[in-house]
Amino acid sequence: MSELQQALELIARGAEEILKREELEARLKLGRPLRVKAGFDPTAPDLHLGHTVLLNKMRQFQDLGHTVIFLVGDFTGMIGDPTGKNVTRKPLTREDVEANARTYADQVFKVLDRERTELRFNSEWFDRMSAADMIRLAAQHTVARMLERDDFSKRFAGQQPIAIHEFLYPLVQGYDSVALRADVELGGTDQKFNLLMGRALQENAGQPPQVVLTMPLLEGIDGVQKMSKSLGNYIGIAEPAIDIVTKTMKIGDELMWRWFELLSFEVSLAELARMKQDVAAGQLNPRDAKLRLARELATRFHDAAAAEQAIAGWHAVVRGEGDTTLLPVNDIVIPAGGIRLAALLKAAGLATSNSEAMRKLKERAVRIDGEVAEDPQREFAPGFEGVLQVGKRNFARVRLVAG
Repeated sequence: MSELQQALELIARGAEEILKREELEARLKLGRPLRVKAGFDPTAPDLHLGHTVLLNKMRQFQDLGHTVIFLVGDFTGMIGDPTGKNVTRKPLTREDVEANARTYADQVFKVLDRERTELRFNSEWFDRMSAADMIRLAAQHTVARMLERDDFSKRFAGQQPIAIHEFLYPLVQGYDSVALRADVELGGTDQKFNLLMGRALQENAGQPPQVVLTMPLLEGIDGVQKMSKSLGNYIGIAEPAIDIVTKTMKIGDELMWRWFELLSFEVSLAELARMKQDVAAGQLNPRDAKLRLARELATRFHDAAAAEQAIAGWHAVVRGEGDTTLLPVNDIVIPAGGIRLAALLKAAGLATSNSEAMRKLKERAVRIDGEVAEDPQREFAPGFEGVLQVGKRNFARVRLVAG
């Protein structure tokens, strides 16, 4: 396989679509570093594994010798991305955006090579843009073309309001590609309309239109909906190593293969195919494959020592092999008079409600330091420290502190 073919195979790994592949191949043949852009609106302070699908692809471009641009949409974040929304999204204030953006840089360099990354903010050019400039930008597109976008057309048909500023979002995202002279732009499948807008605006500006590469939206640990902090099915890259391990171990076996393809740097597609065959033949326990993925992710976002400690802690609780004191301690503030078991399980995040905690207790699914617990009225005083477990894979080592 030629060097060009190897590069194309790596770039295509996990990608949903490449528009246009022949243009990408032609630019790679030029032998110059490509400018590869991906934009992130700082609508929340923390990044999760779903965000790293794009970051991983950016890192692969870096490994091939190209320049990647991590674009913080501090201007677009104030507009609010309407993609996939059935109501107008509340714009963020400048203060909200700046506070969230400050946390992004430290997080992205857990994946990207700092020395080969351009960190940019789109306020660099939009803050200088006059009202007349914005009108000229808006004149490059029509309302009819905007209404071809699925979410806009559904809202229009359903007589739901669409604010004028929402039509500006695809335009300003597209103009980012003009300002940065991007060769390639990466985005989720839900961003295809906005990414193609960049191609159109670049052509209008006399630039070669960017290649568009879309990546699938990563399903969360529930295996159903896309990973989202609001849905609680996410793994944050700033979470403790033990949380990364325990949450990864909860995903289904089928989802595990998709996560390997989109998130792993260590397992090639050829090795991934062999692992699937070994699992199907009963020669590899899917739990062991999942542990390999959990170890890689915990190492990437922390280090090897933290990952091994987290794996050991997981074994100690789930398989009864090892020392549970390896688990990090979560301090839980409780009333000075103590707290009952059902309420404690909720406070520790092991039950969503007291009623769920009661149900788990009746099912004998709750353990305290390895012993089955059934009495929901059992009280715990400040100073208690131990491992609470609900089911096989939900657990936490807690220490109770008087409030």
